[in-house]
Amino acid sequence: MIHPSLVKKQRFLMLGFLVLIVMTAVISLSIGYASLSFDRLFPTILGEGTFKEEFVLFSIRLPRILITLLAGMALAVSGAILQGITRNDLADPGIIGINSGAGVAIAVFFLYFPIDAGSFIYLLPVVAFVGALLIACLIFLFSYSKRVGFQPVKLILVGVGFSMAMSGTMVILISSSEREKVDFISKWLAGSIWGTDWPFILALLPWLIILIPFTLLKAHQLNLLSLHEETAMGVGVSIGKERFMLLLTAVALAAAAVSVTGGIAFIGLMAPHIAKALVGRRHQLYLPIAILLGGWLLLLADTIGRNLADPEGIAAGIMTALIGAPYFIYLLLKLK
Repeated sequence: MIHPSLVKKQRFLMLGFLVLIVMTAVISLSIGYASLSFDRLFPTILGEGTFKEEFVLFSIRLPRILITLLAGMALAVSGAILQGITRNDLADPGIIGINSGAGVAIAVFFLYFPIDAGSFIYLLPVVAFVGALLIACLIFLFSYSKRVGFQPVKLILVGVGFSMAMSGTMVILISSSEREKVDFISKWLAGSIWGTDWPFILALLPWLIILIPFTLLKAHQLNLLSLHEETAMGVGVSIGKERFMLLLTAVALAAAAVSVTGGIAFIGLMAPHIAKALVGRRHQLYLPIAILLGGWLLLLADTIGRNLADPEGIAAGIMTALIGAPYFIYLLLKLK
């Protein structure tokens, strides 16, 4: 049974992060290359703005903010699942190569399978999922031993190896591509939020609507899978089935997110860790906080990066790496 004080703390923190999200979103709406002042923000939302103000708000800023929020939430849940089913606190879809697998699949699809632009947007998450799932299965296969089961440290090493292999594959693909297409892939690799229009939100949203509630319903199973396999089996958990279903969920969430945002890493590492530090390791408690925290972290990174250098700014993936890489090293040293 969860102590009522922890539940109260969780709700207080969730409210706090919701406030942070709203504040960051308002700031993000109001600043940028095409300015929209604070005093004109709410009149524009109510339909009293000029054509330029409405265009900046509804066609540029608002879709981008929603995409970063949704993608950050998806990456946070994906990271939490991976850390639970592998019993490895360093697991993250960007670090262990799942994002790279999605990226190679998207690059191949973009370069060699010409398709109608309207269909391309909605097919991207599916294509990314296929590539990410293939890499995830290979990583798990190489890090599994019949004698000892999953080896958490080996999983990270194998994942990093596959990530490097996918990076090499991406270089080969880029070297044989047209200039215009190379620009797109380069931006994707840097984690530039490129899917900044309403159709991209419609392409991403169904994955989250289905998979995030499914993950929350599986919180108890994740708690058990985080323990030793013998313990989980002792209470009647079908380890293979649950782990496989949750792996599919983690891969699908990560693939859907990076298909419209590019190669974003470390959100899936940082958000669950910070949430665990705040309310403990029970998934029922920390998953809702990690969801909000992941969305806020990516929104904050994109808002800062977008306004550091005009007009293109710095890619959100670079900003998250600047924060996440030292955090990863800190965790690595802490786990020794």
